[in-house]
Amino acid sequence: MTFADAKQRFSNRVADYVRYRPSYPSALVDLLREQCGLRPDHVVADVGSGTGILSRMFLENGNRVFGVEPNDEMRGAGTEYLSAFKDFSSIAGSAEATTLPGASVDFATVAQAFHWFEPAATRREFLRILRSTGFVVIVWNERLFDTTPFLREYEALLQRFANDYAKVSESYPRPAQIQDFFAANTFLQKSFANFQKFDCDGVRGRLRGSSYMPSSDQPAFAPMMAALRELFDTTQQSGRVRMDYTVQVYLGPLDTTRNSA
Repeated sequence: MTFADAKQRFSNRVADYVRYRPSYPSALVDLLREQCGLRPDHVVADVGSGTGILSRMFLENGNRVFGVEPNDEMRGAGTEYLSAFKDFSSIAGSAEATTLPGASVDFATVAQAFHWFEPAATRREFLRILRSTGFVVIVWNERLFDTTPFLREYEALLQRFANDYAKVSESYPRPAQIQDFFAANTFLQKSFANFQKFDCDGVRGRLRGSSYMPSSDQPAFAPMMAALRELFDTTQQSGRVRMDYTVQVYLGPLDTTRNSA
């Protein structure tokens, strides 16, 4: 599934994305050390780097990171967010055309963005930029939607008000698509628990930062926010609601004998 607006659909949501999107547990970096031999001297291309959430984890590990992001607003926010890190470079590029030199990186990472990419062109580009010993890491936070009253009603709210929530949900990578991307090579799949706790302003920001929800200039925005306030009031505990995730991680080398997905 492709989206004509994939590279621009977050442009008016950057501030909320920066403040309210979840990060990833430190166990992710531990996993890469154990399974891929991640070292501080490795070079990382964080593709679809957005506001820099995953890039920061590698920078804190001591890595040189190239954040490749096609959206001007998201890239600018990432540059500001990571301005204290001298080993971060912001690149105006895409998964299909990163602009990075060939055989220049040890890791090509994708966080919460794989479903926006064109798979065949992305695979060719990753093969081009990765060194022969390189790894691909695909990771995303998968929100749980049926384990608590809040999560069940939040899911119902999304389905009630969203512009294209079903289409986006259907586009999330499935195991068969991941298998096809890695091709004949064996890859590792792992999952971790993750969560966020929000006050009322926080959960409002989390909702506003979702690309499939109405923006403030659309008629459905006000009733959506009123419904969210009612949901918060009826499910909050000590002034907070909890959003739970499963962090899905796929990692491994690409099969170099097949040059297209």
